[in-house]
Amino acid sequence: METFKKLKEFYWPFRKYFFGSILFVLLVTGITVLYPIILQITIDDVVLDEQYELIPLLSIGFILIMIVKGFANFFQQYFGDVFGVKSVYTLRDSLYKKLQRLSFTYYDNARTGDLMSRLTMDVEGFKFFLAAGFKELIRVTLLMFISLSVMFFYSVPLALVTMAVMPFLAVVVYRFDKKVHPAFRDIRKSLGRLNTRIQENVSGMNTVKSLSKEDFEIDRFSTNNVNYREVNIRTSNIWARYFPFMEFIGNVSMVALLIYGGYLVISGDMQLGELVAFFSLVTYILGPLMHLGFIVNMFSQAKASGERLLEILEAPDEINQDDDPIDTERIEGHITFRDVTLTYTEDDDTALKNISFDAPPGKVIGLIGPTGSGKTSITQLITRFYEPEKGDVLIDGKPSSVYNLKKLRKHIGFVLQESFLFSTTIKENIAYGNPDASMEEIIAAAKRAQAHDFILELPKGYDTMLGERGMGLSGGQKQRIAIARAILIDPSILVLDDATSAVDMETEFQIQKALKEVMKNRTTFIIAHRISSLKHADEILVLKDGEIVERGNHDQLINQKGQYRRIYDIQYQDKEAIFNASK
Repeated sequence: METFKKLKEFYWPFRKYFFGSILFVLLVTGITVLYPIILQITIDDVVLDEQYELIPLLSIGFILIMIVKGFANFFQQYFGDVFGVKSVYTLRDSLYKKLQRLSFTYYDNARTGDLMSRLTMDVEGFKFFLAAGFKELIRVTLLMFISLSVMFFYSVPLALVTMAVMPFLAVVVYRFDKKVHPAFRDIRKSLGRLNTRIQENVSGMNTVKSLSKEDFEIDRFSTNNVNYREVNIRTSNIWARYFPFMEFIGNVSMVALLIYGGYLVISGDMQLGELVAFFSLVTYILGPLMHLGFIVNMFSQAKASGERLLEILEAPDEINQDDDPIDTERIEGHITFRDVTLTYTEDDDTALKNISFDAPPGKVIGLIGPTGSGKTSITQLITRFYEPEKGDVLIDGKPSSVYNLKKLRKHIGFVLQESFLFSTTIKENIAYGNPDASMEEIIAAAKRAQAHDFILELPKGYDTMLGERGMGLSGGQKQRIAIARAILIDPSILVLDDATSAVDMETEFQIQKALKEVMKNRTTFIIAHRISSLKHADEILVLKDGEIVERGNHDQLINQKGQYRRIYDIQYQDKEAIFNASK
């Protein structure tokens, strides 16, 4: 029950619906136990003693009881469902908020398909037990207790004989729970892996088809699908082994009832109607005991789901914030790194090693180097996507950790190497960071990003709906919309992470020309592989293996004849070779 205690905050505020459901469950259970008693009176008093005048009274009473039970069933079902739905709404909302707060470190190791499985299948599994499992457990327990009490009222010896096998049945149910819970946990994990495989395949379908890897992906999916099938079969095997045994124990109890109960009726120590009522009451005990296996099943699934949900809710946020953070409305954009070292995980190599530089407000800093040299890592520390292992990252002379995280990131415009667009209109994509922007401001941002002209050529202009991840636009078009989105928030710091990598040379020239105006009075970091994208920078940092190996402006670095000069020679020699070949 530890899992349910930890998740108590999500369902306990709605306990009035739970207790309302339980109140009507009590009423339904009490009415249910009346059936055998009415049957006993009908047999012993009406049929055997020929008291036929009781028939109208019993009939009217039975009809009234059925009406009351119908209303009670409606309310116990309604209140139970409302309890589950409201609880899970709060739980799902908290899970989604938690996912928004978690740092990049968490997502570095998380799988999208598994997270989707947790927020759908696991949440629904937990809801099902809240809505039905709790009250069903109470109903079964109460029905057994009342039925057993009536049985002892009819005949203590027969009740003892009948219940002699019940401890054995309880032991079997307990052992079943111990076996079935790990099995359902394995099912949930396997389903998460299966969903991950589907999600990755659908997202990367262009890559799969372009490399003709359909058969390979089918084999990989088949492996996960086989695993999911096998864990389900193992769980079914547990059910198949335990439930016949439970049924056998129950049947032994019924046989004992018929033998000894028949003897009591023949000897005159018990009336026939009492034996028939006794038989019905025993089914009210054996049935719930057998049904207890299904309740254990529901409990095990809900517990396994709850454990997976707690893994998200209890995941550390990683990025800590001061108790009294600075809520500045505007920052100057003065960035300073002092001996900063960054390691993403214990198993990774050091991403940055003793990085130090100063970027005054309004300056343009270029970052260049081979893949994995630490260029993006520097900008991710500015936005506090990660925390440095050592050293200090200062913004306007203060540690970045003292700023309100949300407010800080609103001052930073980010254009990633891979532009992500949402499945909504172009207008809403551009205004995503500033939803209150006017149409004139949106158009102005699009013009500065060289996106306005091609947007007007689309069927509905700025109201054109985009497909998933911006399907329907070219890579360069998506990149320019992402740049317009960054411009619109009017950031103090602008980060262009290979922002022009997806455009042709002519479009890059147009965007660079527009960005020169945009970068005025903003501290700008340009990550690029093309020297043409950052040659105008005030200072260029050349990185290799997480260290700054050269620094200076374009002319200074060309004259140093180091790594930057080698990159320059390679890129421009290629251009000269192409030019000469075209003659």
